[in-house]
Amino acid sequence: MKMMDLRLLLLYAMFALAQGNVHYYDFVLKEANFTRLCSSKSMLVVNEQFPGPVIRVTKGDIVYVNVHNQGDYGSDGPEYITQCPIEPASNFTYEIIFLDEEGTLWWHAHSDWTRASVHGAIVALPNNETGYPFPQPDGEEIIAFGSWYNGDVNKEAAEDLEDGYVPPSSDAYTINGQPGDFCPCSNESTHRWQVDYGKTYLLRLVNAVMNVELYFAIAQHNLTVVGLDGSYLKPIVTDFVMISSGQTMDILVTANQPLGRYYMAARQYDSVRFDVTDYDKTNATAILEYRGNYTYSSTPIFPSSLPTYEDFDSAINFTHRFRSLASQNHPVNIPKNITTRMYITVSVNNVIFDYEGTSKTDLAASLNNVSWVNPSTDVLLAYYRNMSGFYTTDFPNYPPSFFDFIADDVPDDKTLTIQGTKVKVLNYNEEVEIVQGNNVFDGSEDHPVHLHGYTFYVVGSAYGIFDNETDPKGYNLVDPPKMNTVSVPKDGWVALRFKASNPGVWFLHCHFERHLSWGMTTVFIVKNGDTLETSIREPPPYLPPCKSSSTGKLQGYKNSDGNKLNVI
Repeated sequence: MKMMDLRLLLLYAMFALAQGNVHYYDFVLKEANFTRLCSSKSMLVVNEQFPGPVIRVTKGDIVYVNVHNQGDYGSDGPEYITQCPIEPASNFTYEIIFLDEEGTLWWHAHSDWTRASVHGAIVALPNNETGYPFPQPDGEEIIAFGSWYNGDVNKEAAEDLEDGYVPPSSDAYTINGQPGDFCPCSNESTHRWQVDYGKTYLLRLVNAVMNVELYFAIAQHNLTVVGLDGSYLKPIVTDFVMISSGQTMDILVTANQPLGRYYMAARQYDSVRFDVTDYDKTNATAILEYRGNYTYSSTPIFPSSLPTYEDFDSAINFTHRFRSLASQNHPVNIPKNITTRMYITVSVNNVIFDYEGTSKTDLAASLNNVSWVNPSTDVLLAYYRNMSGFYTTDFPNYPPSFFDFIADDVPDDKTLTIQGTKVKVLNYNEEVEIVQGNNVFDGSEDHPVHLHGYTFYVVGSAYGIFDNETDPKGYNLVDPPKMNTVSVPKDGWVALRFKASNPGVWFLHCHFERHLSWGMTTVFIVKNGDTLETSIREPPPYLPPCKSSSTGKLQGYKNSDGNKLNVI
C-alpha cells in the first residue's frame, strides 16, 4: 500500500508497514507579527515561522505531526473532504508514511486561504541502498515561493467570495518569506544564499504561491532539473524553469561563475490573455553570493534568461521536456489496461441564483460543469459510516456536451454551471486514464490540477482539442513523468494515468486558491481491497468534529424560498 500524498493527511486514511525511522513534530498554529512592505500585521503561522518548519525524512520513514491549533478559527484539512477543521484550543495528530517518495515535497493547511501563511517544505532523502541518481551534492538550499498580502487574506477572501467579487491578489511574491530588493522596505531582509566556487548544490524549490505559476532563474547559472513532485527526472539543462502552484522541483546548480553576487529571481507567468494586464509585475528576488575576498558592485546581476510574463511558448516547451528516469532503481509502472476513462473539462464560469427576489449571476468554477459544494460533514467520514445525504456518486465521466472548448466565442449557456456534491467511485486497483482540457470563458488559463493520495503518470499533453482517435497514438508509455500536480495548459489538454491502489477519499482540485474556492474540484472515492492491509483504517477517537462550515466559498447558493439552487 502506497501513501503518495504528502500534505498533512488524515491518520485513518493511511495504513502501511514501513521499515524506517520514526520522527515526531509539534506544529503550533498561532498568530505572530510580521513586517513586510513597510507595514506590520499579525497572521497565522506554524511555530512562529513563515514559511513554516522543514520536515526531514529518509525514504521509508514515518512522521507523526501533532498540530496544536492556538488560532482563532478552525484550520487544516482538507476540510470537509477527509476531515473537518481542527477547532481552536484543540489538537490533532497526523501520521505520514514515506514509502517511495524521494526529493522535495511540501505540507500546507487546507482550509479557507490559510495555506498562504501555513506551509513548509518536506525533504525526503534517498535511502543508503540506492542514494541519489546523480553525484552527491556538496550542499543544498530550500527556496519556498510564497504570496504576501498586506491585509488579512482570510477575511478579505471570505468577504469577496460572499459578495461575488474576485478574491484578492497578493501584494508581493516572496522567496523564503522575503519579497526582495525590488519591493519597498525589503532590501535589508532579502534572502541570501552563500556558495563556494566549484561546488554543486541541490536547490529544492517549493511553489506555495496562491494563484499563479512562476518563472525562476539564477543570473548566469545553468539549472539542471532532476526531480519533480518527489520523483526523479532525466536531467534537464536549462537557464530557467516554470513551476506551477503546488509543485516542487529539485535542481542541481554548480557555482562556476566569477566570484560575485547574482540575483535569483521569480516572476509571475501569466497565461490568461494578452489584454489582461492588472497582475503583479513585481519580481521576487533573493541573492546568490560567492564566499571569498573580492570586490563586487552594489547591485547583483539580474538573470537575462528569465522569460517575460506572457511568454506562453517557453512555459509549454519547458514542461514538455519532463521524462521519468525509468531505471532499475526507479522503475515506471504505467497503467496500460485502462478500465475507467474520463474526460474532464476545467472551467471558470457562472452560476445564476435568486437573491432577494432578483436573478443574480456570480463567478464559479467547475469540473465537467459541476461546481463543488462542501457538505456539512467530511466526505470520508460519511463514506466510512455509510451516511446518506452528504454526497452523490454521479460525478460524470464526460462533460454534458462537446463543442469547441477553446473557441473565443461560445454560446452563453455553455458558460453556466450547476452546483453539487458529486463524487467519482473507483474500485480498488482500477486503472484510470483522465484527459483534462481547458473549457469556456475568455479568461481561460493554465490550471495546476492536484490529486491527493496519488502520484500519476502524465502520458500526453498538447495544444488544441483532444482527439481520442489520433492523440493517444502519441502517448509516452515508456518514460512519462510521475507527478502529483500537473498544469493543464491554456487552450490545450493533458492526459494522466494512475492505478487506484490507495483506498480512501481523495481530493482532485485546481491549486489556484481562487478556483478551488469557486468550486473547481471533485472527489474520488477508492473502494477497499479484499484484505485488511488494502482497506481504510477506522477513524481515530479524537477526530475533529464538524462544527461550522467553511468561510471560503464552496457553499451552495439559495433560492428566495430557502432551497439551494442546483445542489445535490
